[in-house]
Amino acid sequence: MLNKKTIVADMAKYFRNVATNFTTEESCGKCTPCRIGTKRMLDMLKEISDGSGTFENLNALEELATYITENSLCGIGKTAPNLIRTAISNFKSKYAHNIVKIKINGVEIECPTNSTILDAAKIAGINIPTLCYLKETNEIGACSICVVEVKGSKDLVTACITPVSDGMEIATNSQKTRESRKTTLALILSNHRKDCLNCVRNLSCELQNLSSDFTMGDIPFVEDNQEAQIECSTLSIVRDNSKCVVCRRCTAVCSKTQGLSVIGATGRGIETTIGPPCGKPLGEVSCTLCGQCIIACPTAALAEVDDTAKVYKALSDETKHVVVITAPAIRVALGECFNFPIGTNVEGKMIAALRKLGFKKVFDVPVGADVTIMEESAEFIRRLQTGENLPILTSCCSSWVNYCEEYYPEFVPNLSSCKSPQMMLGALLKAYYANKMGIEPKNLYVVSVMPCVAKKDEIRRGHNQAVPGVHDIDVVITTRELANMIKESGIMFRELPDDKFDPALGISTGAGYIFGTSGGVMEAALRTVVEKVTDTVLDKVDFTELRGMQGVKEAEYDLNGKNVKVAVVSGLKNAGMLLARIKSGEAKYDMIEVMASPGGCIGGGGQPIHSSLNGIDVNKLRSLALYKGADDARPLYKSHESPIVQELYRDIIGEPGGEIAHKWLHTKYNIKP
Repeated sequence: MLNKKTIVADMAKYFRNVATNFTTEESCGKCTPCRIGTKRMLDMLKEISDGSGTFENLNALEELATYITENSLCGIGKTAPNLIRTAISNFKSKYAHNIVKIKINGVEIECPTNSTILDAAKIAGINIPTLCYLKETNEIGACSICVVEVKGSKDLVTACITPVSDGMEIATNSQKTRESRKTTLALILSNHRKDCLNCVRNLSCELQNLSSDFTMGDIPFVEDNQEAQIECSTLSIVRDNSKCVVCRRCTAVCSKTQGLSVIGATGRGIETTIGPPCGKPLGEVSCTLCGQCIIACPTAALAEVDDTAKVYKALSDETKHVVVITAPAIRVALGECFNFPIGTNVEGKMIAALRKLGFKKVFDVPVGADVTIMEESAEFIRRLQTGENLPILTSCCSSWVNYCEEYYPEFVPNLSSCKSPQMMLGALLKAYYANKMGIEPKNLYVVSVMPCVAKKDEIRRGHNQAVPGVHDIDVVITTRELANMIKESGIMFRELPDDKFDPALGISTGAGYIFGTSGGVMEAALRTVVEKVTDTVLDKVDFTELRGMQGVKEAEYDLNGKNVKVAVVSGLKNAGMLLARIKSGEAKYDMIEVMASPGGCIGGGGQPIHSSLNGIDVNKLRSLALYKGADDARPLYKSHESPIVQELYRDIIGEPGGEIAHKWLHTKYNIKP
């Protein structure tokens, strides 16, 4: 959305290069206005372009530019700021055409012309409650919670879809709006199963929060006798339409973000329900189990299958040796469940909590990621040499694998045959660690903590048994489930001292660490592939062009004279569009990383849920925490340099892609008709 700060920042970025070139190449350094003034002009441009500048900073910059023009000794100095002055003048004129003045609750503000009333209220520091609204995804004005009064309008209007206009006067908290919102809430609650104390979303439900904010008492309407409507036809997702408010946020995410549309609205009037077509259960449609619908849902109409009872049962079984493995994305999200700031890395406290829960050993999934890189890099190099089944498609994300099998079966041969990191580590635990410790594989119980609900389904896929008849992983719980277990057990998470992973299968590299964010798998793979192909040691291990929250990222690299083109994709709709371009011949790549969740594993369907109104880029903060953790806590940055990996291949596995590697670490896929 156009706003004052972004316009100022964009303008400053453009002209910052001009000032830089002049300051470093043209100024003779004689007179003060030019020698120091142009440098200060550059400093001000930098501050503004970084996004921290204001309109007042721009005025100060204009005054300095005028001073330099009027007081420099030579013509070069006098003309140096001319482009800046012209740009500011033109910018202010452009800005004036894109800004309107309105009044919100009697206070005049400026806001961009393309703002909605909801946007404008945020600029004014006012929160208008919403329920169905999901920014840039579900802006339909359906729930009627966000109604406001507009002077001159007979009826209340919905703030999320009503555009502002110059001179508009808005009241967001009038008696009329408050009464309307309470009536709307009462109607929704009259058709909602209210077992809040027993609900999985208790204290994290947007409907519950709204009811608390508006001090809802008795419902003045006849209430429907809502019985539980549980539908659990998959290993990952539970649906309960008795909790559904028909906000359509889940359907919007499924169609617009993931490009699937496996759930939608059916029926009319009070009989309108959300679900798969023709009343089918979720397990009978082409759902990839990404869980983004759960993240979008404001209530408990959608949730993950709760497998914590299985974990508790195993922990109390004296015949079981119970260990736990945790994905990299967990440590940068778990703290949010205990009121740590978003993006806080709580690795040490997480490990300490897992020990208190009773796990015999705590291992790190990035070890499995390091092994994945060994196998995947060898597989990629072989395909690069033969040209067979390119582009190679990563197989770390189980929801993406489901998508490829279901929607693009012609690309199944392109999938890497490598198991995902959780399955790799599970296989090593059952086939190697159990033998080393003198434990029967069937008595080694492996609990995996994952950010994605699709991982619950992955562990029961065929071909995922390194030891015949024994599952590589016994049960998967999400970040949210782990948080619930910690709270249930009375563990004082915030007060825990930091602990460390158990050695051997708990020591990973920075390459394995960054698997949890979009671009991390590709970057980790390139750190090994480049060194193997070129037989050189990388001076720079950071492939920063692959980082960020963009849905599609591309890069090209020269590997011994061969131009290799790679792509990184997150979000299944983006994946589908990229595969369509490859099919048509419009695009060509050698290697593609695909993650089903926007932003990668950090944005998985099992992660902590935040209100759509917080205005914070949650995934970006989690991603930054992972990269920082990889830099701070890892002395090694390449998977092939890991002493654990080297020992495993030297003493147990043999060559990457060899007989044992294929038996333990590789899998097969289903090509559906």
